[in-house]
Amino acid sequence: MITWEDFAKVEIRSGTILAAKPFEKAKKPAYQLEIDFGPLGIKKSSAQITHHYSVEELIGKQIIAVVNFPPKQIANFFSECLVLGVYDKDQQVILLQPTLPVDNGSKIG
Repeated sequence: MITWEDFAKVEIRSGTILAAKPFEKAKKPAYQLEIDFGPLGIKKSSAQITHHYSVEELIGKQIIAVVNFPPKQIANFFSECLVLGVYDKDQQVILLQPTLPVDNGSKIG
């Protein structure tokens, strides 16, 4: 069990995907994303979401991500945030998204 104080340390924010491209050097199929988090700036992420989403449909999509992890190197790419999703029955990721438009960088609570 974690405490409320532990959970409060995790910065979960909304963002909008500005760019997406296949991540050719990833071991598992993935995309490289650029995400606008408003006042927090633009962050990059590697996301294994190729099963349910095409590059074209990701552009402009609002997502939810953890933004205060240290950068993680994946091959030749530094992932700066963790895009959140739910695993379906086949262990493929379905993105968590706001159901209505929200400001980029809005804190999840």
